[in-house]
Amino acid sequence: MNELNLTIENVNPVVLWGSNNEYFEIIRKQFPKIKIVARGNEVKVLGDEAELNLFNSKFQDIIKHVDKFQSLNNNDLESILGASISVPVEGESHFTKNGGGGEPIVFGPNGIVVKARTANQRRMVDSINSNDIIFAIGPAGTGKTYTAVALAVRALKNKEIKRIILTRPAVEAGENLGFLPGDLKEKIDPYLRPLYDALDDMIPAEKLKIYLENRTIEIAPLAFMRGRTLDNCFVILDEAQNATDMQLKMFLTRMGPTAKFIVTGDITQIDLPKIQHSGLHTGLRILTGIKGIDIIYLNGDDVVRHKLVKNILRAYGDIQ
Repeated sequence: MNELNLTIENVNPVVLWGSNNEYFEIIRKQFPKIKIVARGNEVKVLGDEAELNLFNSKFQDIIKHVDKFQSLNNNDLESILGASISVPVEGESHFTKNGGGGEPIVFGPNGIVVKARTANQRRMVDSINSNDIIFAIGPAGTGKTYTAVALAVRALKNKEIKRIILTRPAVEAGENLGFLPGDLKEKIDPYLRPLYDALDDMIPAEKLKIYLENRTIEIAPLAFMRGRTLDNCFVILDEAQNATDMQLKMFLTRMGPTAKFIVTGDITQIDLPKIQHSGLHTGLRILTGIKGIDIIYLNGDDVVRHKLVKNILRAYGDIQ
């Protein structure tokens, strides 16, 4: 058995190991084939050479992160270690092996690494290379919108497209918002806030501000797409279950020769008035099997929010 001795320098062990050694336990369980002993600033690791080398590489990445940002959390560890981390309950591991080892899609500010964390999210990443339209359908918390935005940002950073256009139907989700004050942007922004939240994780604030001002990134209600030709851009229609038949047809026929479209939706959360039919149902039925269009269904295994979200969706009957 080989031995590796490390000295922690320039970082606070309390930050590194976490409250009540939470992060130490996460790291230890990620490397079950080796023994890790920590005493103050000294770390002794016992195991075979290959495992020690892998541990040392990952551990140095953790140290560099803590040294740079003076902080560490579960998301940081997930990005560095390549595993999806959930808060443990009694009898469960700190880690859920849920596809977290995928290649990064895009690197965001503050050390954020965005990547596919589940099998169906990886399908989205793979599918965009060979299809120009993707439908990503699934319940809340499955990462469909977040993954779609990450793919759009990656395409922009790689200069594969010139613009990103993000759109949603402006449909109230069961609330009567009434008259909203302010100019047009201020009136529609509440409907589009989730798209801004995703971008905040992927693009530095100052750069995002510039992109929005020069319309490199455009966020607008679905009605604003009428009459346009969307070319050399990556376009995402989010919450497509709230688009009517005519709206979804209008959106899809805006597509220019060099565009990529992703349509995301949750058919269990339709907010349209009861007299209106969701165009997403129709689209999924009549567009299946067309070359260049891929339909990906996400499910309970893809839920990446708090662990209780999956139980809540199951209680409501949205997943099995």
